Amino acid sequence: MTIASTTKPLRLSLNENPIGPSPRALQAINDALPGVSRYAGDAIAALKATIAAEDNVAPEQIVLGEVLNVFGLYLAAHGGPGSDFLYSEPGYTALVDAVAPAGGNVVGVPLDDRLGNDLPAFLQRLNAQTRAVYLVNPHNPTGLVEDRQRFLDVVSELSQRTLVLVDEAYLDFLPDFRERTAARLLSRGARVVVFRTFAKLHGLAGLGFGYALAPPDLAAAMAQIGIGAYFNLNRLGLVAASASLQDHSFIEATRTRIAVEREAWHALFRQHNRRFTESRANFVFFDAGRPQRMIASELAAKGIDIGRGHPPLENWVRISIGTAAENEIARQAVAELLHRP
Repeated sequence: MTIASTTKPLRLSLNENPIGPSPRALQAINDALPGVSRYAGDAIAALKATIAAEDNVAPEQIVLGEVLNVFGLYLAAHGGPGSDFLYSEPGYTALVDAVAPAGGNVVGVPLDDRLGNDLPAFLQRLNAQTRAVYLVNPHNPTGLVEDRQRFLDVVSELSQRTLVLVDEAYLDFLPDFRERTAARLLSRGARVVVFRTFAKLHGLAGLGFGYALAPPDLAAAMAQIGIGAYFNLNRLGLVAASASLQDHSFIEATRTRIAVEREAWHALFRQHNRRFTESRANFVFFDAGRPQRMIASELAAKGIDIGRGHPPLENWVRISIGTAAENEIARQAVAELLHRP
C-alpha cells in the first residue's frame, strides 16, 4: 500500500505519541495562553510538589526542563579532560553527544545477547577515569526493560563507585513503572540521576518539557547556573505537564492503546518468523533480514518514514508506533517486504 502523494508521509521515526495529549493538558494550555507574556510562576512549585510526592524526593532535587544534554555538558566540564562516560551501544546518544565537546571520552558497551543493557559489563568496565554511567531503561532502540530488582541492585552497586544516569523516557509506558524506577534509590542517598520526559507517553513532544531527579548537590549546581529557573521554562509546557500527570484515566488508556498496537506488530513478526525484541515502549525493533537502509528506502517510497539505522545491528529496524490507521498501513507495507526472498 502506498500513501497518496497528496498526503504527508507517515512519520514513524521519532517515537512520538500520535494519540495526542491529555484533554486536560490541552485545556491547561488554552487557559494559560493569555499569560504567555509572563514568566512561569506558581505552577513551578505546584508541579514540583506533585513530582516530589510521587517519587519521595525533596522538591529541591527536581530539575525541570529537558536537561539530559545539559547534565552531560556539565559533568564533562567538571570531570576534567579524558573522563569516561559509559553507555550501551547502540543506544540513544543525546547525553554522550553532549559530553564530547567538553572533553569527555565516550565508551560504548555492547548490548548483551538479548539486545539489552549488559549490566555485568558495566560493572567490569568501571575504572578511576569513569565520570558517569548512562543507562536507558527501557532501552532505545530495542525497547527491552530490565528485570526490576536486578536493575535496581546493579544501579545501586554502580552508584557506589560512580554517578549513574538513568534515562526513563519510556518507563512510564509500563503500568508498574513506579516500582521499577531508579528514583527509588535516591531516598537512600544513591548517586543516581533519573531523567523523564513528557514527549512520549504524555504526547507533548512539541513543547519540549521534562525533568530530572538528582542528588541535592547536583540539583543545586543546576539551579546555580539557571537550569530549571523560571526564566528558562516553557510556561505552556509547565501547565500541560502538570495537568497530564494528574489525568490518570488518559495515561491508562494511552498505555493500553499502545500495548494493543505493539502486540499487533509482534504478531506480524511471529507470523513471518522474524527475530524481534519484546519491546515495552512505543516502538518495535526487529531483524528484517536485509540492511535497514534498504528497508527504510523501500518504505520511504511508499510514504512511510522510519528514520535511521542502529549500527552495528545493520539488519535491525526500529519503527515507532503510530495511530491504529497508520500502523495498519505500515504493517501491510512491512509484510510485503518480508514476503520477498
